[in-house]
Amino acid sequence: MVYFIGAGPGDPDLITVKGQKIIQEADIIIYAGSLVNGRIIDCRKPDAEVFNSASMTLEEVIDVMERGVGEGKLVARVHTGDPSIYGAIREQMDILDEKNIPYEVIPGVSSFVASAAVIKKEFTLPGVTQTVILTRMEGRTDVPEKESLESLGRHRASMCIFLSVHMIDEVVEKLKVHYPMTTPVAVVEKATWEDQKIVLGTLEDISRKVKDAGIYKTAQIMVGDFLGNQYEKSKLYDKNFHHGFRSGGNA
Repeated sequence: MVYFIGAGPGDPDLITVKGQKIIQEADIIIYAGSLVNGRIIDCRKPDAEVFNSASMTLEEVIDVMERGVGEGKLVARVHTGDPSIYGAIREQMDILDEKNIPYEVIPGVSSFVASAAVIKKEFTLPGVTQTVILTRMEGRTDVPEKESLESLGRHRASMCIFLSVHMIDEVVEKLKVHYPMTTPVAVVEKATWEDQKIVLGTLEDISRKVKDAGIYKTAQIMVGDFLGNQYEKSKLYDKNFHHGFRSGGNA
């Protein structure tokens, strides 16, 4: 069996219990060494084979999986964050399907929710926004024109921008088409790692602040009024609002 495991954002304690158990039991571990905190696989068996996929091709990764399953071994494929977000697992799963190799996906904590946690913010504030957009700038991987930052910015929703901090100037230029320059922005580098960095600002000054902080990669950009302090109270805990579990003043 092959297990795709979301290792979480960096803090070894933020991997799921299920994911950690699989790593502890695995005979073969393939992990994204350029992104995954190496401490996450410290719990492995002494005789487990370890491969760093940062220096491997897709074919080499599949070969290791196929060999391992053929030998009756448990294979752990460890991805950063949650593998369903910019994890490039679909191409791996499709090949395993073609080869009739069984696999399971274990979700993980994504960097966008970890970033919200470390700055103590909520993406979906009543009266502000109930929508979260996850996206990225075009780089070596193209982004469809209909999903450009300018187009998505029209919604003025909470936005989380992956893999783009090295293009912070371009990000700001595209966002300011629809977001006011006073819109708050937070940039979190290596959220939950011991050496994480947090930079807070607005579209007006975030580019300069990010460069001054020396942040060029492995960072989450968060944009939107959810970073501010104006919002409506939730109806969920309103004493005048009733639902199936609580009677209220409107009953």
